[in-house]
Amino acid sequence: MNIMEKIKKHGLLFDGAMGSILISKGLAGNEAAETWNIQHPDIIRQIHTDYLAAGADVVSANTYGASLLKLEKTGMSKDFERLNREGVRLAKTAGHSDHYVAADFGAMGDMLAPAGPVSFETAKDCFVRQAEILEDEGVDLFLVETVFDLNAGLCAVQAIQSVSSKPVFCSLTFKETPKGFYTLFGNAPEHSMNVLADHGVSAVGANCSLGSDAMVRLADQIRQSVDIPVIIQPNAGMPQITPDNHTVYPENDDLFAANMKKIRDLGVEIIGGCCGTTPETIRKICALL
Repeated sequence: MNIMEKIKKHGLLFDGAMGSILISKGLAGNEAAETWNIQHPDIIRQIHTDYLAAGADVVSANTYGASLLKLEKTGMSKDFERLNREGVRLAKTAGHSDHYVAADFGAMGDMLAPAGPVSFETAKDCFVRQAEILEDEGVDLFLVETVFDLNAGLCAVQAIQSVSSKPVFCSLTFKETPKGFYTLFGNAPEHSMNVLADHGVSAVGANCSLGSDAMVRLADQIRQSVDIPVIIQPNAGMPQITPDNHTVYPENDDLFAANMKKIRDLGVEIIGGCCGTTPETIRKICALL
């Protein structure tokens, strides 16, 4: 079934975190998660397989930080093409054959000018090169996520649309302030979602930075602001550092799943998890839907 038809008829369940699971398996702080597509492919494929077994309809390829600009910061730009191709192939060959693969997309490693050193055209060229490879590998959709600058999100969206006709979902990351929800760059939900919709994005929403309790409130605002499908993927609470310097996420799977049910009941069609979530989290959500 076409993915947009599935969303309309049944909704869509995405997978959960990749990065926080890899950290628990030994990913170092100075190591690009995408290098594990080459160095530990069996681990990456097994994570995808576990999410599919838990009930996810979509797995996101381990390609979020595999742009040239981002990989240059870890000295891995020479493997740019291979990391992206292997990321998609591992997601496509995981589990059963009846699932969708999203090209995870959007990290630059720097901010756009004038706040940062990267021009809009440089960023767009970088994203075009990555999108061409991901499109060639046969992804079902593109997910531009964890966007804290609307202009950067639009840059990624335009780059993808220049090389692919596949659906593009775009998800921003917000903080809750006394005046409401805003991105780091001061983008408000209603305005941001409508601008993205006007640029032909197939689904809009939010991910990361918020736990599922706060995300229920944000999801309600987003759902009321646009007529196109909405995607919501919270963290399992706000990350906390333990005395032995480990990062933990405080929300248990039952609480998270109950909040995701509330979000679906708001009319949000596409849900999943972000940092701190696991295949067991997705299993709990699937059981409630």
